[in-house]
Amino acid sequence: MRAVVQNDKSRVSRVFRAPSPRLRARGGVAVLAVAALASGCAQDSSGGRGAAGPQPLQAPPARALDAYASELRAAHTARVAAAKRWNLEKVPLTAPPPPAKKPEIEAREGFEVDGQKNLPPVFTSVPTKEKIVFLTIDDGAEKDPAFLRMMSELQVPYTAFLSDYLVKEDYGYFKKMQDRGVTLANHTLNHPYLPGLSYAEQKREICGMQDVIERRYGERPTLFRPPYGNYNRDTLRAARSCGIEYAPIWNEEVFADHWDYREWDREIHPGDIVLTHFRGEDDWGGTMRDMVREFLDKVTAEGYAVARLEDYL
Repeated sequence: MRAVVQNDKSRVSRVFRAPSPRLRARGGVAVLAVAALASGCAQDSSGGRGAAGPQPLQAPPARALDAYASELRAAHTARVAAAKRWNLEKVPLTAPPPPAKKPEIEAREGFEVDGQKNLPPVFTSVPTKEKIVFLTIDDGAEKDPAFLRMMSELQVPYTAFLSDYLVKEDYGYFKKMQDRGVTLANHTLNHPYLPGLSYAEQKREICGMQDVIERRYGERPTLFRPPYGNYNRDTLRAARSCGIEYAPIWNEEVFADHWDYREWDREIHPGDIVLTHFRGEDDWGGTMRDMVREFLDKVTAEGYAVARLEDYL
């Protein structure tokens, strides 16, 4: 059986959260308010009363719109202050609203297995024309409280793919992450080379991690990333049996001081999935905060915003 092997993690070549539901909802209120104002301007000004029936919308008090505008200004001011506090070169761009119709996700060409049609697709980017990228973080080794504060203050969304042998050192750290809106996804119990295992052994690794995340965090993941990006047909069959729907891997990897690329052009593209790891100075010679700066400074300079992966699946 053919194994699909990814070697990206061994290469050494140098080279918001999204706006809150409340803000999005209030954006709709602002649009309705403008419509109401237009409706009021078209009413008869003679002072006569209209016939019985539905009456024109009345514009809300101007102070409601003022309050909404003030909230938007306050949110932007907070992001500006956070960017300065965390030593970013520019304020991170805000991602556009998620699409009303989700893009169709298919296995990347060359990454398919036999019988792929009914199996979770392995993909490295999401089909979109928007200048957005998706940040994903693997394993769970480094547990830096300052990283949590930084990402919360900057409102940068990301997805965490967790392995239990590392996460179990401090389940509470990742609960704080989940409470901040981060999706906790599956990266197996022990991070093995899956194609070297039998179907039953792979299923234990994947379903076992499903059980851990459900027990500890109350949700059973639908996203799974095979360790090292290596998998075969049994991997995807086992993942499907455990409730997995998607197997995203990556197009770029970011470290504390450089980027690594899958594509020959060594460029970021709309919809790319970016990989990094929960690592610190012992492994990288830099902190998680250094990695975030390396990531955000580059994507922002190139006009990209960071979006939430789950909003496009």
